[in-house]
Amino acid sequence: MNPEFFISTLFKCRNIFQIKQVHAQVTTTGIIHDLVVANKLLYICAKHKDLVSAHLLFNKMEERDPVSWSVMIGGFVRNGDYDHCFQTFRELIRGGSKPDNFSLPFVIKACRDTMGLIMGTLIHSTVLKNGLHLDNFVCSTLVDMYAKCGMIDSAKKLFDRMPKKDLVTRTVMIAGYAECGKPNESWVLFDQMRKNGFVPDKVAMVTIVNACAKLGAMNKSRLVHDYICAKRYSLDVELGTAMIDMYAKCGSIDSAREIFDRMEQRNVISWSAMIGAYGYHGQGREALDLFSMMLNSGVIPNRITFISLLYACSHAGLVDDGLQLFSLMSVSYGVRPDVKHYTCMVDLLGRAGRLDEALRLIESMKVEKDEGIWCAFLGACRIHKQVDLADKAAKLLLSLQTQNPGHYILLSNIYANAGRWKDVAKIRNLMTKRRLKKIPGYTWIEVDNIIYQFGAGDNSHLRSKEIYEMLKSLTQKLESAGYVPDTNSVLHDVDEEVKLGILHAHSEKLAIAFGLIATPDGTPIRITKNLRVCGDCHTFCKLVSTITQRDIIVRDANRFHHFKEGICSCGDYW
Repeated sequence: MNPEFFISTLFKCRNIFQIKQVHAQVTTTGIIHDLVVANKLLYICAKHKDLVSAHLLFNKMEERDPVSWSVMIGGFVRNGDYDHCFQTFRELIRGGSKPDNFSLPFVIKACRDTMGLIMGTLIHSTVLKNGLHLDNFVCSTLVDMYAKCGMIDSAKKLFDRMPKKDLVTRTVMIAGYAECGKPNESWVLFDQMRKNGFVPDKVAMVTIVNACAKLGAMNKSRLVHDYICAKRYSLDVELGTAMIDMYAKCGSIDSAREIFDRMEQRNVISWSAMIGAYGYHGQGREALDLFSMMLNSGVIPNRITFISLLYACSHAGLVDDGLQLFSLMSVSYGVRPDVKHYTCMVDLLGRAGRLDEALRLIESMKVEKDEGIWCAFLGACRIHKQVDLADKAAKLLLSLQTQNPGHYILLSNIYANAGRWKDVAKIRNLMTKRRLKKIPGYTWIEVDNIIYQFGAGDNSHLRSKEIYEMLKSLTQKLESAGYVPDTNSVLHDVDEEVKLGILHAHSEKLAIAFGLIATPDGTPIRITKNLRVCGDCHTFCKLVSTITQRDIIVRDANRFHHFKEGICSCGDYW
């Protein structure tokens, strides 16, 4: 029979049963020995996730060409079977075959998804040996792999060496910058791309919208929004959801809701994004109301929806609502709680001071505990100054041999608050032995489309003299109004005068002072902090919002704080 007939029949198959019937026919008639037919059958089996049949067929093939290897390797990657992907690639190399620009990108993606940097660098060597370092498709996946593995400098070097940089490559680099914590560079590259005559497609626009979300820059976000409107991109589920997240993370929950309401179609991800936006703005009741609307519209919630809901309840102190949702999620909606749901519940109970309940919940968990859940419990111990419970949580947390310096700093801060300086020294020594460094605190502010970064005690800004004069003037006015600096926020064993000096130069205070001298009276001041805002800076922001009649919007590592006329949206519950 004609091989074309079987190829056509294969592409009409809708399920595994039909594929097996065609497989049996091509085997019986002997057409299975036709390489084109065998490759098509291999592709269809992999596409329908029947990797067992695909692998058996692949092993029995008398002849294999580059398509055969690419289809098999790609099938494993698409289905998350990275071990077999690497194993098959090794067979290809050992058999004397040359990888091509189809098989290599699949293996590079496997390295990206597994964060396999060592394997990735070996594959890069293979790319060079086979003369594929000028292939855009291969180079784009290498750039993506290095960026996802946190090697943004290696990604940039490779990107710069590429003779031709197409839209896909530039989009990959924009995403890489954003994921590696350099969203400002994402914006610069996006701007260059447009100036060089490239018209961004939908994928590129979603990428730059996500970068703006990480940057937290309202002006840039509005420029991107204007560009989207000017080019008449449809506000579909993917772009609309990204814009909800962008505006929410820039501090404008109203703009996020406006985008949500304008979307013609919404899926569970869109609803969950808007619920999550209300959550980290501390608007728990609004999140619950939206959840009711979601159910009434016929959308079935998933695990992400419940993580967003429980997070919202936690940051608004809605303990009873959170407990009810947690009990209903598996019974009524078939969503089994995983470690992230439990972490939200521990945070919910812990923030409310119900630490014994939180500990019992951890001990009763049927899923594997991770460092996140103990970190949430440790955070609650910090809030309520429960040092003994913190000791217990810390032992379990550090036994996981975590390399996250934030956990050590959190425990160190708990000891410092309790005046246990010897224990603080032990934690610092442990960090030194494990070669861990404290993450420095930075605050960013956007003025006239430029992002300015401040560190504690920063003197690098051209207007530093004015900034410190403004800060001095503010402090004097605040002290006249009754402000007393909270030196408990300085977790160092030093005298009070030194503590006052440290507090005075916190990065968020410098950014706010700059905002006051660099922006028109009456306009809101929006700042982003990479760490949790301290108690003294929180009080400072409340009082500054009163004496300057400016709204101050602070995005820290955990949530948003909206300060207006001396009141914070968090209700001092953060």
